[in-house]
Amino acid sequence: MPLLMASLLFLGGYAVLVLAQGLEPFWRDLALAVTLLTWLLFAVDFAVRLWLSGQGLRFLRTHWLDTVVLVLPLLRPLRMVKVYTAVQRRRGEPRLSLHARVITYAGMSAVLLGFAGALAVYQQEHSAPDATIRTFGDSLWWTCSTLTTVGYGDVAPVTAPGRVIAVGLMTSGLALLGAVTGSFSSWLLQVFGQEDEGRPPGNDSSPEAS
Repeated sequence: MPLLMASLLFLGGYAVLVLAQGLEPFWRDLALAVTLLTWLLFAVDFAVRLWLSGQGLRFLRTHWLDTVVLVLPLLRPLRMVKVYTAVQRRRGEPRLSLHARVITYAGMSAVLLGFAGALAVYQQEHSAPDATIRTFGDSLWWTCSTLTTVGYGDVAPVTAPGRVIAVGLMTSGLALLGAVTGSFSSWLLQVFGQEDEGRPPGNDSSPEAS
């Protein structure tokens, strides 16, 4: 929960820095301080887990997603994919509440990731020559069409950093949306599998069985 609140503070501070161009220097400095302090909290959390693991530099390889998220805090919603992977490894009675939480959290993470991606793309694109993404509304529209793989093509990044962000957003969005659909499909398969296991032998109404 503390890291979740820190993530929201980081995103809020970054949003102020990107969107509030005419803000007084005091408030911009405050937003920058909040952003840097929350990133420092992420770094301390990562360092503590690295030290407690006892793995040394191997921790960076086995926890590569955490390493990427530390370097690019805007990708923190991607950590939800690890929860989905853990749920996939569970066996036994299918629990709708567990899968429902994964779906809810992954959906919320996709929204946060989309908002962060829209901010990052807008920051890179709005002042670029020949840019089609001029307002934050344009950026949000482009993000929604990208995350849902619709891709109308009416607006698109023209700068190199913007296109790099776009590739990351496409990949990340597919991972999170895959967690939503995959978790629901996994729960259905578990339910149907247990129903088949509980069916008495020979209980088949097909013509062949008759």
